[in-house]
Amino acid sequence: MTPPRRTPIWSTIAQSLRADIAASVYSPGDRLPTESTLASRFGVNRHTVRHAFRALADEGLVLSRRGAGVFVKSTPTDYPIGRRVRFHQNLSAQGRIPSKELLLLETRAPRDEEFSALGLADGTKVQVCEGLSFADGQVVAVFRSVFSAARFPDILDHLAQTQSVTAALRLGGVTDYTRASTRINAKLANATQALHLRVAEHAPILRTISLNVDSNGTPLEYGRTWFAGDKVTLTLSDG
Repeated sequence: MTPPRRTPIWSTIAQSLRADIAASVYSPGDRLPTESTLASRFGVNRHTVRHAFRALADEGLVLSRRGAGVFVKSTPTDYPIGRRVRFHQNLSAQGRIPSKELLLLETRAPRDEEFSALGLADGTKVQVCEGLSFADGQVVAVFRSVFSAARFPDILDHLAQTQSVTAALRLGGVTDYTRASTRINAKLANATQALHLRVAEHAPILRTISLNVDSNGTPLEYGRTWFAGDKVTLTLSDG
C-alpha cells in the first residue's frame, strides 16, 4: 500500500498565513512576521519560509519590499490630479477613510523655489506643515504644504485644529481654490521617506510638486507630496 503523500511544510506555512489574511489577522498594508520569526514558529529553516512567501506572492496576496519585509498586498488608491484636488473628498468618494498625521508645523524663511512659486516679497516668511496622509489607516503619502506667513499668520493653528488644508484656508478667509499646476516625477525614497512610507530605502516613489491659487489666480499653497508607488495610482482629472 502506497503511503499517503505528505504535504510540503512550505505549503502548510503558506496556508496558515493565507488563513490569517482571510481572517483579517493581517490587513492590507500590514507587514507579515519575519522569516526568522516564522522559522522559529514552525520549526523550519528560513529557506522553507521563503518558499511559502514566494507562493503567496505568486497568488498576488503579498508583496516583498527589499530591506523592509513582506506585506499584505493592498489595492492601490486612485488619486485624481486635476483643478480641484481635495484629499478627503477624493478618498471618501472611493469609500476609503482618509486621515492625516501632522509631523511638523513651523515658521521659517522660504527656500528659493517656495519664494518664487508663492510670489513672496523680500523678507516674507513661510508657514510650513509636514505630515502623513492615510487611506483606511495605511500611510500612502508624505506631504509638505507651504503658505505665506504674511497672508496666513494663523494657518498653523488652523491646521493643527482641523487637520485639513481646505478647512484651514477657509478659516483664513479663502472659500475656494484650484490647482494651477502639478508636476509628477519618479524619485528614490530617502531614509526618512522610506521609514514613513514603509518601503525600502531607494525604492521608487512618486513625487508631485503643485501650486494652488485662489479665485484671483494668486498663489496660496506650494506643495510637495511623495507617494508610495504601490499604494497610489495617480490619475488625471478634468475636475
